[in-house]
Amino acid sequence: MNLKVDVERKDGIAVVKVEGEIDLYTSSHFRNELHKLIDEGYNKLIISLDKVGYIDSTGLGILIGTLKRLKEVGGKLTVVCSSPQIKKVFTITGLVKILGLHENLQQAIDHIASEKGGE
Repeated sequence: MNLKVDVERKDGIAVVKVEGEIDLYTSSHFRNELHKLIDEGYNKLIISLDKVGYIDSTGLGILIGTLKRLKEVGGKLTVVCSSPQIKKVFTITGLVKILGLHENLQQAIDHIASEKGGE
């Protein structure tokens, strides 16, 4: 399955809307898009996984690596996900506590906009 990554840039926040499956085969495209945003100077990223049907350990590793890279520049990353299947993966792995998980985009925007930088 292909992975579609759309980015909306607004008020210093990049909203990354992902659609498809994030796995070994699609992860390099996902990683490249996230790194490109950081290189452009965006240090507040919201990753919307609402249209992601599957994420494997490679995809989770990319999220963790991106968070680490953002923290080095005083940035913040948070995730939007309403899919019970994907939320379960975040809960089981403990990433829900590390990345933050929001039910909708507005909650994530409110959360990240109120932050001064890192957690």
